[in-house]
Amino acid sequence: MTPLQLARLSFLPSIPPLLKDISSLSFIKKQEMEGNEAIKSLFPHTFMQPHLEGVQGQSKKAVLRLGVVLSGGPASGGHSVIAGIFDSMKRLSQESRLFGFLNGPKGIITNQWRELLKEEIDRYRNQGGFDLIGSGRTKIETPEQFKSSLEVVKELKLDGLIIIGGDDSNTNAALLAEYFLKEGCSTRVIGAPKTIDGDIRDVYIEVPFGFDTACKTYSEIIGNIARDAISSRKYTHFIKLMGRSASHITLECALSTQPNLAFIGEEVAAKKKTIAGLVQEITDCVIKRFERGREWGIFLFPEGLIEFIPEMNELIKQLNLLLAQGVALEEIPKKVSSTFALLPEKIQKQLLLERDPHGNVQVSQIATETLFMELVAKELQRKGFKGKFSPQSHFLGYEGRAGFPSNFDTTYAYALGLIAPVLIRDGFTGYMCYVKDLIHPPSQWKIGGVPIISLMHFEMREGKSKPVIKKALVDLNGKPFKLFDKKRDLWKEEDHYLFPGPIQFFGDSSITDTVPLSLTAEYSSR
Repeated sequence: MTPLQLARLSFLPSIPPLLKDISSLSFIKKQEMEGNEAIKSLFPHTFMQPHLEGVQGQSKKAVLRLGVVLSGGPASGGHSVIAGIFDSMKRLSQESRLFGFLNGPKGIITNQWRELLKEEIDRYRNQGGFDLIGSGRTKIETPEQFKSSLEVVKELKLDGLIIIGGDDSNTNAALLAEYFLKEGCSTRVIGAPKTIDGDIRDVYIEVPFGFDTACKTYSEIIGNIARDAISSRKYTHFIKLMGRSASHITLECALSTQPNLAFIGEEVAAKKKTIAGLVQEITDCVIKRFERGREWGIFLFPEGLIEFIPEMNELIKQLNLLLAQGVALEEIPKKVSSTFALLPEKIQKQLLLERDPHGNVQVSQIATETLFMELVAKELQRKGFKGKFSPQSHFLGYEGRAGFPSNFDTTYAYALGLIAPVLIRDGFTGYMCYVKDLIHPPSQWKIGGVPIISLMHFEMREGKSKPVIKKALVDLNGKPFKLFDKKRDLWKEEDHYLFPGPIQFFGDSSITDTVPLSLTAEYSSR
C-alpha cells in the first residue's frame, strides 16, 4: 500500500450521537407519504409507509444475516458504507454475518457471493472504489430474475439485503422489497443513496454520498487547467463534466472554480435556448475577452446538456422512438427533424451509437464539448475574428468516481452504513436510510429512513411507462443557482478563477471537513 492508503486506514469517522450506541437506536414513525393510486397498485404492500426518525431507545440486540450489493457506477464512500454495516451488525451481535454479492445485482440473481470478514473489510476502510466486491448495472426486472433473487436470499437465510446505489438501484430495492413481501419472504430490503451526479435529493436526502468527492476532484482539475490557461495565455478550454440528467456537478464546480462560462442544463431548457444561441453566447465571450487582451478561457458543460436544448431534446425523443421501433439506422435521418442534418457528422454518428440499458441514446458518449468547440470556431471564422482561438477539449468523468473519499463523504457514508442494519433489525423494508443537517458537524446530524416509493414517479423506459425514482434536477429558484447567477457575469470577461487544489485529508478541520458549496448555500440559513 502507498503511504496515503495506510494513513487513510487509520482515519476514524466522527459518529453522530445516536449512532454511538447502535443497539439503543430506535425509530419513531412520522408522517406518511401522500397517496398515489398508480403507485399503490404496483406497491400494495409497501404503500403509505411512514417516514422514520432516529431516536434514543431501549437497548435491543439481534443476530443478523445480511447481504450487501454495490450497484451502478462507483462513487467514493461505498467501502465506508460497507464498513459501517459490518461494524453496526457486529455491535448488535458478534454472531452476525455479512455476505457480499459479487459484481452488482447480477450476483444476487446468479447466487455469486462471499462472506465478508473483519480482516478483509479492514483493508478497505476509507478507501475509494467499489472493488471489495465489484459493481454492475444489471437490472432485476424479469419474473425469472425476481424468482431467482428470492431463492438466493432464502437459501442464505438473509434477514436483510442492503443495496448501495443510485436512482435505478434503489428503484430495484423498492421492487424487491415489494416482491419479497408478496411472496411471504421475511428478508427486508434497505437502500443507501449513492451517485456522483447528485440527483437523489429531497427534504430528507440532502445529497447522495460520492458527490462531494467527485466535485472536489473535478474542481481541482479545472483549477489546474485555469492556472495553466493564465500561464500559457493562449488556450480556450471546453470542459464537459459528468451529470447526464442533472447539472448539479457543473453548478458545484462552477461555484468552486468560477469559470468564464458554465451552462446549467435546467436553465437552458427553461429559457428554451437553442444551439445557435449558445454558440453565440460563447462566441461573444471569446471576442470580448480578446478585446481585453485575454486569448484564453474556461467553459464548463454538463454531460447531458444537449438533452436540455429543446430542439435537441425533441430530436433525441424521435431517435429513441424510432430505435425502439427497430427502424434501420440508414433510414433514421429521413424520419427525424432537420436539426440532425445541421450537426457535424461525428456527432450524428454518436447519436446513433448503441443504446444505454434503457434503450435510449447514450448521451454520455456524445462529445458535447467538441460539438460546441467546432461550432464556435466556425462562428468566429464567419465573423472574421482576428485573434487567436486555440481550443482544447476535456471530459472529466471517471477521474471523479473512485478516488479516496473526502472526509465528508467518508463520515457520511459510514453513518449510512451504521443505520441500515438497525432498520432491518426493527423490521422495516423498502426504505432508504438518510442522514440530514449535513452542513453541521456530525454531532448535530439527524438520521432516519425514507420510504423509497415516496421518491418515485412514472417514466418512459424502452417505450413503456415504469415506476422509477424521480431525478432531482437543479432548482432554478434554489439558493445554489441564485448564488451562481448573482456572480457569473463578473467571471465572463475578467479572470476570477479559484484554485481549490487537491482534497485535504489532514490538518485544519475547517479545510478538511468542508461540505459541498451548493449544500452550504441551500441549507446554511435554515
